[in-house]
This record gives sequence, C-alpha cells and structure tokens, in this order.
Amino acid sequence: MRLTFEDRAVRERNRPLRALAAGSVGNFIEWYEFGVYGYVATVVAERFFTPAGGSAAEGLVRTYASFGLAFFFRPLGAALFGRLADRLGRRPVLILVVALMTGATALIGVAPTYAQAGALAPWLLTFLRVVQGLSAGGEFGGAVAMLTEFAPPGRRGLYGAWQSFTVALGLLGGAGVAVGLSVVLTADQFGSWGWRLPFLLALPLGALALWLRIGLDETPEFREPAGGAVRVPVGAIALAAARVMGWSAAGYTFLVVLPSYLQAALHTGFRQALLATVVANLGFAAAILPAGLLSDRVGRRPVMLAGAGLVVLLALPLLGLLQDPGAPAAVKGAALCGAGAVVGLMAGPGPAMLAEMFPARARCTGLGLAYALSNAVFSGCAGLIITEAVRRTGNLDVPGYYAAATCAVSVLALVRSPKRKAG
Repeated sequence: MRLTFEDRAVRERNRPLRALAAGSVGNFIEWYEFGVYGYVATVVAERFFTPAGGSAAEGLVRTYASFGLAFFFRPLGAALFGRLADRLGRRPVLILVVALMTGATALIGVAPTYAQAGALAPWLLTFLRVVQGLSAGGEFGGAVAMLTEFAPPGRRGLYGAWQSFTVALGLLGGAGVAVGLSVVLTADQFGSWGWRLPFLLALPLGALALWLRIGLDETPEFREPAGGAVRVPVGAIALAAARVMGWSAAGYTFLVVLPSYLQAALHTGFRQALLATVVANLGFAAAILPAGLLSDRVGRRPVMLAGAGLVVLLALPLLGLLQDPGAPAAVKGAALCGAGAVVGLMAGPGPAMLAEMFPARARCTGLGLAYALSNAVFSGCAGLIITEAVRRTGNLDVPGYYAAATCAVSVLALVRSPKRKAG
C-alpha cells in the first residue's frame, strides 16, 4: 500500500515523538533496574554476599563492589556499541542493547542465592551485572544521539532532557515498586522472594521498547552522506567527562545510595529510607525538563553551573540536617526534594551539551564514552566509597564531601570551557 502525501506528512511530523518514546523507554528500563538494585542493596547483600557468619557491613560493601564493577564495563560497552552506532546507525544498536539489558535484568529475578548455589551465586549475579553494564554503555550514547538528532530546531536541550527525565522516572518506578512491595508483603516475604518481582517486571517493559525501536526510522543527521565514523579526540572526551562528573556523583549520592546510607549510618527504617529517596527523586524529576528548556534559551553552561555550584554550597548542610534528630520531618523532606532538584539542573541540559561536543559520525562513541567513564568512576563507585569510608572513619559527612568535591571539578570544567550556543 502506497502512502499518500498527507500520510507521509503525518508520519514525518510523528517521527520526533516516536523517537522520544523509543529512546525514553530504554533509558527507563536501564535506570529502573539500577535504582531497584540500589534500593534493595541490603537485601541483596544478605542473600548473595553474606555467607553464614559474615557481617552485614561486609556484605553491603561486596554488594556495592558488584554494583561498581558493572559500571566499569560501561565504557567498554560505550566504545563497542557506540562505534557500531556511528558506522551502522542508531536503530539496530538500540534494538540490540535493550534486548540484552532486559534479558539480564529478568535473569537477576530468578538467580539462585548463596543459600541455594553457594559461592557460585555472587559470581552469577556479578556476571549479569556485567552484561547490564555493557548494554547500558551503548544505550546512553545511542539514545541521546537519537533524541537530539530528531529534535526540532531550538529544542535540542528539551529533547535531550527526556533522557534524564526517564532516568528519574526509572528511579522513581524502582523506588515505588520496592516501597509498594515492602508495604503489602511482610519483611520475611520480601526478603525471601518479594525482592525478585521488581527485576521480573523488566520483561514487559523490554517488549514495549523493542516494539517501538523496531518501527523507528534512522536519524536525519546519520542519513546525511559523511563517510564512515570519524576519530574521537581524547581531550574532548576528558573535558566532557569532567563536565558531567558532578552530575554523576551527586545524582547517585542523593538519589540511589541514600537509602542504604540512611539505614546503615543513621539507622533509619527500610520504608522510611525508601520514602526519603522517593521525595528526592520527585524533586529531581520536576526540575529536569524545565532545566533543559531553559538551556535552549540561555545556554547549557549557565544552567549546569548553577546546579553544580549549589551542590558545592549545600551538600554538607543537607547532611547535617538529615543527621539532626530534632529537625521536623517536613523540613527534611523539603531539603531532600531541593537536593534532587539541584541535580536536575545538571541533568536537564547535560545530554544536549554532550551531543553538541561531537560530530554526528563520532557522537555515539564520544558522548557515550564520556558519560560512561564519569559514571564508572563517580557513580558506580559512589556506594562503595561512601559505605567503606563511613565504616572506616565513622564520619557521617562523607556523602556530602564526596558530592561537593566532584561538583567543584565540574564547576571548573564548565567555567574554563568555551561557551557553546544553545540549539
């Protein structure tokens, strides 16, 4: 059946919207799983990394070591899948990575525990985390390239911000499922089998993502004749990684690691810790799209500088407020919501800023590597560094120092970089 002129016009107008949905759902799955893993880290530590006689603190450190290892495979995935996307196209690579990500996440939901498989259990779980890390490394570069390359003129910041917005939705989705299950199930039921259900929910989400991506066209910029993929300058990758370092570290500190920190360091209950994280993620989600839209008007750099600078100033006061037993719950909630919103100021313009640093035939590789390297070091290791540092020193302000120091580096990278016109 041949399409009429009107049908072709409607299809052309709908391309950016389908690209928005196709790119967003993959990111949602990725961060839903990473959020779930972080939120149930204490349960995973007990089931997979704490043999009989082992301490809970040591098990949690091993859990975050597995968490961080997956992040260190992200740069490899970014290099491998990014190169393929810059040579073959965004669409086939995005189909492949979401299939790998969905399969690995669902398999975690049926993985045997230490009591069932002995020492093999943590190795199987770590292998699945490695597969997720590889696929996630390819997901970010391809999804951001697709979103920004399909964006209408003057809306690249807003369209790129949807990548970060679906990160927030994924983290909120993971937290919501974990909180819901902890409410309807007893502690024994959740610890025995309930923790598996959030991972199994990735299957229907992955099926939706595959359907959307199989029907997607290739991006206009990639279809333009420009030869093969071009070489990516190492200096550009390093600068891009420095710019998003604070976004990576502060985001994971306040949005993912927080539940385990509240439980292990401040002895907060499991449900209360998860609810606190939901509040922080709500603030994060609320700020992302407005920040991306604002960056289309005033530029990426001013908005990201505001976010990184505020973290430097407010990280330690926030930790002091959380540690104060006399502070009202409403005040703590408002502070957590504000902390999430500040991270959103960096996450909104961040994808478009990264995309604009690299040409189309090096974009997936360049921005994917920059983001993956930053996340591997400063996100994936956040839980391990913070948990171990608090355990060894007894200093409860470690998360604040960590977030502030990394954001200070991002401030310097953003200040010293040339101003780039929004578009």
